[in-house]
Amino acid sequence: MPRRLKTIVVVTLATAGTLLAFGSVLTLLVLAVPNLVRPLVERELAGATGARVTIGSLESHWAVNPQLVANNVVVTNPDSLDRHQVPLATVDRLAMRLDLSALAQRELHLTQIELDGARVDLGIGPSGKPNWSPLPSRSSASTSTRPWRLAIDRLLVHSGHLHFVDARLKSDFLLTVETQDAAAEQDGSLRVSIDGRYTGQEIHGSLVGASILALRAAGNPYPVDLKLRHEATWVEIKGNILDPLRLGGADLHLELAGEDLSELHALAGPAIAPTPPYHLTGRLTYEDHRFRLQDISGTVGESDLEGNADMDPGGERMHFRADLRSRHVQLADLAGFMGAAPGRSGSPNLATKQRTQHAQEESRPTLLPDSPIDLSKLRAVDMDVRYRVEHIESTSTPVDQLAVNLHLQDGMLALKPISFTVGQGRILANLQLSGRQDPIHANGNIDFRGVDLNRLMQETGRFKGAGRIGGTALIDTTGNSLAQMLADGNGSATLAMSGGDLSAVLVDLAGLDFGNALLSALGLPQQTQVRCMASAFDLKSGVLTTRQMVLDTTEENVIGQGTIDLSQEQVAYRLTTEPKHFSVARGHAPIMLQGTFKNPKVSVDTSRIANKGPVSAVVGAVLNPVLALVPTIQFAEGRDHNCAELIAAAEVRPDDRTSEYQK
Repeated sequence: MPRRLKTIVVVTLATAGTLLAFGSVLTLLVLAVPNLVRPLVERELAGATGARVTIGSLESHWAVNPQLVANNVVVTNPDSLDRHQVPLATVDRLAMRLDLSALAQRELHLTQIELDGARVDLGIGPSGKPNWSPLPSRSSASTSTRPWRLAIDRLLVHSGHLHFVDARLKSDFLLTVETQDAAAEQDGSLRVSIDGRYTGQEIHGSLVGASILALRAAGNPYPVDLKLRHEATWVEIKGNILDPLRLGGADLHLELAGEDLSELHALAGPAIAPTPPYHLTGRLTYEDHRFRLQDISGTVGESDLEGNADMDPGGERMHFRADLRSRHVQLADLAGFMGAAPGRSGSPNLATKQRTQHAQEESRPTLLPDSPIDLSKLRAVDMDVRYRVEHIESTSTPVDQLAVNLHLQDGMLALKPISFTVGQGRILANLQLSGRQDPIHANGNIDFRGVDLNRLMQETGRFKGAGRIGGTALIDTTGNSLAQMLADGNGSATLAMSGGDLSAVLVDLAGLDFGNALLSALGLPQQTQVRCMASAFDLKSGVLTTRQMVLDTTEENVIGQGTIDLSQEQVAYRLTTEPKHFSVARGHAPIMLQGTFKNPKVSVDTSRIANKGPVSAVVGAVLNPVLALVPTIQFAEGRDHNCAELIAAAEVRPDDRTSEYQK
């Protein structure tokens, strides 16, 4: 956008300057017999611009500073460029006042220029060429001849319009230009309004600046006050621009607000994942061909954001760098980076489109985010982003802090590392996605380092525990969304814990240990000591299969078996217990976890109890209710495992598979 606006301003001023740049003899002839020399003036202008120029009529009005008036000026598109149905520029009335005394010094001094009904139509033709081109510079006949100089004191514009069309960019907007009324000896300030469509979305705005002629002053700051609305994005810029025609520098206050930060990409911003509504402010400067946004402050959804960023628009791709941080983050505000609806469902700050997205997710039978990654955005920009979060709030995920380093270059995205703090432990992930191919190829590894079991249990609201969990996970996959990547993934995962304790209720409920659960509820015992935990899983074509899952406690062993189908989002898992001590009223029935990720169901496999049920019923009814407990007496059948061997076995992975995922 800034480049096109710069081009528009340059072309407009250059066209006006060419219409005015006459030599002294020609100037006097025009003033003396304007309509007789009009064809000569048209040829002179055509030679200078490369376009056909016609003038309806010329008038001269003699005074101390005589006035020359050109009516109905039309500039057609150059022959070398695509033809359009409308002229490049038209002017209803162009009035110029001349200082004749300056002609002797080879200076064309215009004390005032007044434009009425000027219109410029710029567009990109079917071949991709613009209908404007740099105006050719006319070389001097002799190197010793001093060139003519053009000086303009005052420029007034009434009802000026600039129309821009680019079908490829889905853009069609109109700039209305006016100069504010001013004293006779002063130049009026510039006022511009914009209306139309840019990148397929509505755009409206206004700009208030100093005089048009002040745009040429490289040494003086040019004040601007811009307010712009692009669909649901609001931009306000106020401050000074140095050497605006060449964008030599800027010192501006920037305010951004909108429904979604990703929509800034349409305004030549970086490619950002969808976010909830935001409001940000900062200081925008321009230096060494880079835009810098300093002292960023504001909110994104229910999270705060601050830091610094800069952007280099030059080169084959835009390069965006940022160092950002948040003191408090609602984890749901980052969901857009995973392809899910951003923002906390039910938050009053959500925009209508995000409420719709949440409603759609709730109505879908599947759970994993399936929003596709936009490959064009992934390939359009290079990025280096550092982001740190001091505190994370979440109702379902036990994560306390976050740190991520993102590097994107030529479609290759690396997240090295992503660090999640869980209590006193951490989860570290290194991920790489190749957007150079379709579908995207992704691979990565995850390390669990001393993850705090007590912190994990806090989210359940019912169970407690102590201990530290460690392990690794590897994945190699393809897909253009998180759901596709998990559905096609291959890899492995291991988790292990040595020592610690769990709420007795947790283990007892898994084994339907009614007697001990009752004692636990009464306070005896409250905790079950964990000797060790070891689990190992294989992931093949999106199906996670249990290789080993054992939880060894002082009271019993919990064994897990089953599969989790990530492609179908189906789970079929069974937990069984092996008591290590004599127990009364133990049903010892496996717990079955089945169904979809969205609607999992927990049930009890009562087949083993059912075999004893009829006997218990007869005994209880005919003989003595007390004797009905006899068939439910459970003698010890579990054993203590060798924890070192158990954990070592869980961590073993086939060499060929390991090498494949670690490439």
